[in-house]
Amino acid sequence: MRHIILGTAGHIDHGKSTLVKALTGVDPDRLKEEKERGITIDIGFAELTFPDNNLTVGIVDVPGHERLVRNMLAGAGGIDMVLLVIAADEGIMPQSREHLAICNLLRIKAGLIVITKSDLVEQEWLDLIQDEIREFVRGTFLDGSPVIPVSSRTGSNIESVRTEIGKLALAVTPKPTGGLFRLPIDRVFTLKGFGTVVTGTAVSGSLTVEDYVDILPAGIRTKVRGLHSHGEAIKKAYAGQRVAINLQAVEKESLCRGDVAVTPDRFFQTKTVNTYLELLHDAPDLKTKSTIHFYCGTAEVVGRLILFERDVIKATEQGYAQIRLKDPVVVMAGDRYIIRRLSPLETLGGGLVLDSDPAKRRRKDGIEDLKILYTGSLEEKITIKVEKAGIQGISLAKVEGWIDSEITAIKNAVKNSVASGLVLQHDDMLVHKSSFTLMQHKIIALLQEFHRMNPIRPGIQKEEIRTSLAMEPGLFTFILMHSDRIVIDKNLIRLKDFKAALTVGEEENSSKILEILNKSRFQPPSKSDLMNMLSIDQKKMSDILNLLIREHKVERISDSLYLSKETYDAILELVRGFYTAKNEMTVAEFRDLLDTSRKYALPLIEYLDTRKITLRVGDARKLISKI
Repeated sequence: MRHIILGTAGHIDHGKSTLVKALTGVDPDRLKEEKERGITIDIGFAELTFPDNNLTVGIVDVPGHERLVRNMLAGAGGIDMVLLVIAADEGIMPQSREHLAICNLLRIKAGLIVITKSDLVEQEWLDLIQDEIREFVRGTFLDGSPVIPVSSRTGSNIESVRTEIGKLALAVTPKPTGGLFRLPIDRVFTLKGFGTVVTGTAVSGSLTVEDYVDILPAGIRTKVRGLHSHGEAIKKAYAGQRVAINLQAVEKESLCRGDVAVTPDRFFQTKTVNTYLELLHDAPDLKTKSTIHFYCGTAEVVGRLILFERDVIKATEQGYAQIRLKDPVVVMAGDRYIIRRLSPLETLGGGLVLDSDPAKRRRKDGIEDLKILYTGSLEEKITIKVEKAGIQGISLAKVEGWIDSEITAIKNAVKNSVASGLVLQHDDMLVHKSSFTLMQHKIIALLQEFHRMNPIRPGIQKEEIRTSLAMEPGLFTFILMHSDRIVIDKNLIRLKDFKAALTVGEEENSSKILEILNKSRFQPPSKSDLMNMLSIDQKKMSDILNLLIREHKVERISDSLYLSKETYDAILELVRGFYTAKNEMTVAEFRDLLDTSRKYALPLIEYLDTRKITLRVGDARKLISKI
């Protein structure tokens, strides 16, 4: 089944809702106040089906009053084609112009024009109105579209409009169902026995009963209890459908229009968007830092406009801009948006979201990356996004939630970027080649400085470097493993050409330490005693001892007790001789064997236990390893 959304547009009291009712039999005005006043206040919904063509057209009926354009915009975001309504007795009016401008800015794909109330005017006047309308839509997406006079009262030409809607809908490319699920919420209400329900137009992907969804920016994760489309229960919802989602265990008060129901763990909220902006022909000059209303999907947020490479943008002009929002929204690269004046409320322009999660930039920075985000291929856009992510990289999951495209297309674009060598991939993480090279250089520079300051230390803790660079662990390890100048030794890293070396003074202290340990034999001074004896600080003493250990000249018994290798080998020889005559050895016997005190004997025999040379059995030790 193909699902297409048709939106109405036009001035107040031009008969949009009456026309929808004549076409579908459904009154889209659902509110009591709407029925009492005879005008549409909020968006309404109806449906046309074309069984022979396996086609469903959901109709979104929007209010025409100038004060309710914000409600009109909440319904216009997901439409594929428009039905522009102009009353024969009044002709083109202010909201006819504003609605057409908005639809043009939103890049609506197709549409038709209906002249309502044609039974109220003479044919000559009707002919004149048709000519005026054709001139009015010249140069817009409705240029050359059908213009059909109708009467909802008499039913004249209603069937022709229905037929034309079906023909146009078949020619429209449906919304992508292979993308992530996304439904901007336009209504929130409760139903007795069901709980909280949200409605909206699914703009991408699909959703099944029992699936989980995130509601953002509300920050709620919940389960789908049920799905409906135009009053009918469905098991699965697809992009292009009007959908009602029954949510599990969510309070109505925690949700609002402007929230978005999305696939979990992919989308993120933002308060900054980089955009391509175009102003309408009658818009006033806009200075950088102007305050505006930003509309995207069903969200409406106040924001500040920051122009790139200029201070002012004028009517009909186009350019690149950043919009800094007061409150967070959920948008994707590729979304269309509208901006309106703060006061008085009037539409100024709109354009395309280029980056919903931009890196920091100055106004005078070049805009080459923005040009690629506007005109480039999907592969080029993703490559630029990865490059702008810098040394931190970006996950594939985040890319999928960043740009409005089918998942298969995104993965193919990433695959091509990796194959070209511009992007490197480690598991889910992507990093640009330039950032990868820069990071390797940074790590090498840090290691060079560390080795210069610590010439006898074997390397630095990996985590210490990673933390200083605030890098994702997997990506950091990936970069280390792909450098031919860096060596990973368990938890340490060092430069491949580095070799620990003692200075003349350290060589002298090293020799003295070995001399003292050899002389003291089985009653060696503690580490702190060695420091006092040689007037060496703790760090330097640790470094020298560690180097002697790596060179197999010293054996570390504990953090405070060290033996020369010569002394340790002598202990092993004595122990070997002891066990040729006896099967077990007590601590006292070990103490007497070394002619030392229990203070030294106990840690030494416990060290032999840890080395799996001896095994404690009760109060004695057995030999369990050949020495």
